[in-house]
Amino acid sequence: MAAVNKTKNIIDFVRDGSIKWLNKSQNSSHQEFDEMKRSPSAAEKNWIYELSAVANAVVRRCSKVLDVSVDHLRENFEAVASEVTKTPSRYARNFLEYSCFRALAQTMQVSGYMEDKRFRRLTFDMMLAWEVPDVASQPSIDIDEDATVGIESFSRIAPAVPVIANVIISNYIFEFLTSSTGGRLPFSTFEKYLIGLERAVKKLKSNSESSLLLSQRSGRGERVLELEGTVTTQPVLQHLGISTWPGRLTLTDHALYFEALRVVSYDKPTVYDLADDLKQVVKAELTGPWGSRLFDKAVLYKSNALSEPVIMELPELKGHARRDYWLAIVREILYAHRFIRKYRITGVERDEALLKAVFGILRIQALSNMNSIVPLCYEAGLMYNACDQLPGGDRILETIATMLTSKETQKNNTKSGDGMHSVSATTMASSLGFVFGTNSNMPKQSLINVGEITVGEMTPLEKAVEESRSSYKMVADAQATVDGAKVEGLDTNLAVLKELLVPLINLGNRLLTLLYWEEPAKSVVFCFIFAGIIYCGWLAYVFAFLLIFFAINMMLARHFSGGNPISELKVTVPPPMNKMEQLLAVQNAISQAEELVQEGNVILLKIHGLLLSIFPQASNRFAAALVGLALFMTIIPFKYVLLLTFLEEFTKYSPMRRAETERIMRRMREWWISIPAAPVVLERAQEDKKKK
Repeated sequence: MAAVNKTKNIIDFVRDGSIKWLNKSQNSSHQEFDEMKRSPSAAEKNWIYELSAVANAVVRRCSKVLDVSVDHLRENFEAVASEVTKTPSRYARNFLEYSCFRALAQTMQVSGYMEDKRFRRLTFDMMLAWEVPDVASQPSIDIDEDATVGIESFSRIAPAVPVIANVIISNYIFEFLTSSTGGRLPFSTFEKYLIGLERAVKKLKSNSESSLLLSQRSGRGERVLELEGTVTTQPVLQHLGISTWPGRLTLTDHALYFEALRVVSYDKPTVYDLADDLKQVVKAELTGPWGSRLFDKAVLYKSNALSEPVIMELPELKGHARRDYWLAIVREILYAHRFIRKYRITGVERDEALLKAVFGILRIQALSNMNSIVPLCYEAGLMYNACDQLPGGDRILETIATMLTSKETQKNNTKSGDGMHSVSATTMASSLGFVFGTNSNMPKQSLINVGEITVGEMTPLEKAVEESRSSYKMVADAQATVDGAKVEGLDTNLAVLKELLVPLINLGNRLLTLLYWEEPAKSVVFCFIFAGIIYCGWLAYVFAFLLIFFAINMMLARHFSGGNPISELKVTVPPPMNKMEQLLAVQNAISQAEELVQEGNVILLKIHGLLLSIFPQASNRFAAALVGLALFMTIIPFKYVLLLTFLEEFTKYSPMRRAETERIMRRMREWWISIPAAPVVLERAQEDKKKK
């Protein structure tokens, strides 16, 4: 009778509590509670009092997926979990994660699970339950059928299915999906994203299993990731030298292929390798008629295997989204192979690293079909692109390499579906039916079965990503100030530069005043002090004192500012110039730059003539001076050489030596002017242009 009363209390809590949303839509959780109402004894048996009602419903569904009882699932968790994981304050959430990871691992072994709406609903309900795992965390408001989830639960559960997200870019995916829903993810948006992923996976399998470039792809088992140029309204143009050809562009997980379009067919494909170390460079490029640089819609590929760069233009009427997309996915494959080569990753670990890039491209394809109020940043949604841009991204990649190649990972390969870890990309790819390149015949037991998430703890990868995100916020704030400090106009920028250099200019003027003995008393004091420092060998201490002085000055400035914002730099803007004045200013600047280059060339040609003894008389004097200087530096200790050099330079404009210095400088100028420059012969290079 007591058991029946306890069960009745459970049903009353379910009916009147925080899960009224279950009664508004006929989903799997609603069916679970219907069964609990029909069978009170079963309800009590499968009810875990530490968990919330939502978490109990999810755990019950997980037990059905695993074909075990809830009690058996709980016993398994307590057997494999550490004592820290089973602490009362963390028990509910950790047990929920364990149940979810095991259920998802089991579900992903069923063919076609991505098409099953029950899988989508179960994954979303896991996120809902993760937000309210225990009784103490019951929501204060009712959760209806339009319930939403936050970024923490998404970033914890979604990476358990590697194709949905991973630890590095899960935050960006969530922010993009929730850009129009106030930072909360509803099921309708999540389901639409998964439907897009399902289509992208089918497209990948269809293209990879087709006869497209089969003879070229078969050697390395390459998968076709993207195809462009098959629609006449979206052509692809290859620029090589002065020739331009339309054609079809294909990206695989190892190379980029271009097939020039002929009358009724395509020409033999040209391969632009991304896997081997050819010092490849892939970047955005401008194109235009007759070699002009007008349209920002192309991708440049350059490598040691090519005599000249090749440019792939992806024209469109407005913007350059096609180019940005292709640039990002080509770089993703290139960066993935650089990562593999850098850390010497081989075997199934290599497939794991490459599949992370492949899954990233699939996610971008799915997100591209979503209606969003913000534009999609392709680089932020691709793992290797993101690591290339994030501060500390190299440490993230190093952590991934360590996780892939460590002995602990190899040991954990036998723990497939143990529930304490999420599954890996290779395990999921195997269930999706992907071809594994050169490892296509690898037995399932040798796959990496440990993913990026561990129940109840932060993995080294999560810690590295968290540190990088914290640093990125500071970098983003700093970059915002940099963008605000940029001004337009050459004259305005010169005015800002001049204002910034005022302290250095004032310091330089003070030193020149001392050097030219305009204030003899100060010059004498400075000369004696600095000469004493050189004689005693205290130069290193002087530089150390200057560094300490700057550090103390920084601390004092922060202390006396009292947390108030720093004062803005005030710059007097010069009067605006019209177009003609701007052209004249540019022409004048170019003329001055040309004069400086000419003077520099003359100096170098004279030195060239002296060193090669083209003019013996001048070269003999120069050689004798070098020999005398060498003997002087050999005999005299360096400290005294430095002291004598300082005294010579600092006192040459003193009242006693000024007249003598002027005579010596005049003789030096006359000697320098008398040295002829080495002859120069100009030859015009022959330009070999390709004609086709």
